Amino acid sequence: MSVRLRILPLVVLSLALSGCGVFGDKPDVTREWPVQRLYGEAKAALDGGDYETAIDYYEKLESRFPFGRYAEQAQIDIAYAYWKYEENASAIAAAERFIKLHPRHPNVDYAYYLKGLVNFEQGASFVDRILPRDRSRRDPGAVRQAFDDFSELVTRFPDSKYAEDARQRMVYLKNLLAQHEVHVADYYMRRGAYVAAANRARQVVENYQGTPAVPEALVLMAKAYRLMDLDDLSADALRVLELNYPDHPGIAEIAAIKKN
Repeated sequence: MSVRLRILPLVVLSLALSGCGVFGDKPDVTREWPVQRLYGEAKAALDGGDYETAIDYYEKLESRFPFGRYAEQAQIDIAYAYWKYEENASAIAAAERFIKLHPRHPNVDYAYYLKGLVNFEQGASFVDRILPRDRSRRDPGAVRQAFDDFSELVTRFPDSKYAEDARQRMVYLKNLLAQHEVHVADYYMRRGAYVAAANRARQVVENYQGTPAVPEALVLMAKAYRLMDLDDLSADALRVLELNYPDHPGIAEIAAIKKN
């Protein structure tokens, strides 16, 4: 056997054992990095908008260096990175994990705030397309969850630097939820389900006072009760409407209803 033929099996065996040498995965260049460099590179990728790389580096940091201040900061940074990378479920899970592991951390208020932001943006399509589509066919779950997240933040950390923004978003979300209830009530109204319409409209009046949806809810209540021959309840709703919104066009609409 020639020398060349004897060497060939050794070359094949060497390539097979090398694994990632030629045909396999690329070597992990971060393997020997100390925690400071790994965190620094992850943060640089995050700041530069390379969220996929940032997530990869933060995950490696947590795996290799699970304790200490770098690990703690990585746990909250990766929640933000997931959010920006549009991995919303992972972002919320990371924020909740941070809250559970570090309930007394000085930046734990940000984790609560971030949860609210993620759900707030998930509800954006609900906000942007509230009309003309039939809102009763859409689930405002993300909007309601965002409201609850921000509410928890301002309750637990009323002096947080994120609290004022959270309060403003809560006003917006409350208005949106109230308007959704009005659309549901109107949906029932147009289909002759007057009991359901009156109940949903009443929820707006009782639970969303001060929102722009209240006068329309009162109109729907008065109409629904009138069509059900519940004249006293209809008159009560109309009286509140006239007292608080004397120029509302719904007043004339209620008077114009002709019962069978």
